[in-house]
Amino acid sequence: MRIISDFHIHSRFAMACSEAITIPGIDVTAREKGINLIGTGDFTHPKWLNEIKEALEPAEPGLFKVRNSQTGTRFILSTEVSTVYDKGNRSRRVHHVILATDIETVEQINERLSEKGELASDGRPQISMTAPEVVETVMGINRNAFIFPAHIWTPFFGALGMRTGFDSIKEAYEDQEKHIHAVEMGLSSNSPMNWRVSELDKYTLLGNSDMHSLPKIGREMNVFDIDEKTLSFSEVTDAIKKRDKNVFKFVLKFYPEEGKYHFDGHRQCVVSVDPEKYNISNCPVCGKRLTIGVMHRVTDLADRPHGYVPKDAIPYVSAVPLREVIAYVINKGEATSAVEKVYQKLVAGSTEFDVLVDMEPEQIEKRSDKDIAQAVRNMRSGQINIVPGYDGVFGRIDLLNKEKAAPLSASWKQRML
Repeated sequence: MRIISDFHIHSRFAMACSEAITIPGIDVTAREKGINLIGTGDFTHPKWLNEIKEALEPAEPGLFKVRNSQTGTRFILSTEVSTVYDKGNRSRRVHHVILATDIETVEQINERLSEKGELASDGRPQISMTAPEVVETVMGINRNAFIFPAHIWTPFFGALGMRTGFDSIKEAYEDQEKHIHAVEMGLSSNSPMNWRVSELDKYTLLGNSDMHSLPKIGREMNVFDIDEKTLSFSEVTDAIKKRDKNVFKFVLKFYPEEGKYHFDGHRQCVVSVDPEKYNISNCPVCGKRLTIGVMHRVTDLADRPHGYVPKDAIPYVSAVPLREVIAYVINKGEATSAVEKVYQKLVAGSTEFDVLVDMEPEQIEKRSDKDIAQAVRNMRSGQINIVPGYDGVFGRIDLLNKEKAAPLSASWKQRML
């Protein structure tokens, strides 16, 4: 049975998240996307946890479903927490994703974390604990829980991000690293980038959406093949730990250039810098410190060349969310009714995952038009142009190769001239 998962999402109680996020809304949207296993997100928030308890009921061991729902979507109890602490004369800010097996475990985790932070303040609470302390706390409550660092390369809150300052997962988690079996790549890196860092070989590379609104569910996914009769929390987490390519089939990933921290840059001055071309640390326009992006940071820690593939690497597939594809082709906003109309035609009797990965281009053309079909072809083959993201600005993808604009990495030089 194909299990398509997205473990890291948020509720409407997390900062900068849509008020439209509800458990039933997640259930329906996940089915539309093709996802049949999704995190609840934010179980540390008391109001959201109450909604989880009211809306969900046990299904397979360690998994849940929406009461009276016919979608077939399964939920796994999940949350993200932010740890902020000082170590080595530096401030350390690391985000972690926690997966739990049952409500009792969640309540015990919440009780312990509430001693170190105000859980009701945000769906992603800030906890005054070190990274090792969080892991020790969670695993001390339930040895079957699963925890991994979120978006490891993000400059401000990734375990390996430039502003966080750790150079390895071992350094970040110390003696509790023995419980870390996976890392989340984040939107601004992909598998080949992470394969360049041999220190990461021992961890399974995951892709999750970290969504802040319902349409963003599943912009990254993990695809497993698990027998329906044995599906459970432990089967899923064991599949992650073991990295058996017969079970963990592939990760569907953003093009990393589209991520909002891929290049170095300074958003205020519209300065984007390709670190492989320009070795600068301050904004050439205003002189302030640049936000050092993911590509730069990976290069700093890499001990392998571009193109290296570990022998046991889980495959990956690059994709662009379907609404984004449609919006690009018809030149309308992603949230417009025009885009939604085409989207619903494409996913009717199918799913977004099917359209992006499996559906024949001829069938896509019949349901939409030849330009959308060609855009999907180009997306699948990588025959696209991308202006990379930087300093919180998402990259721009040209799926039909219409644009011949100069890259933004040169814009600051033009203005200085």
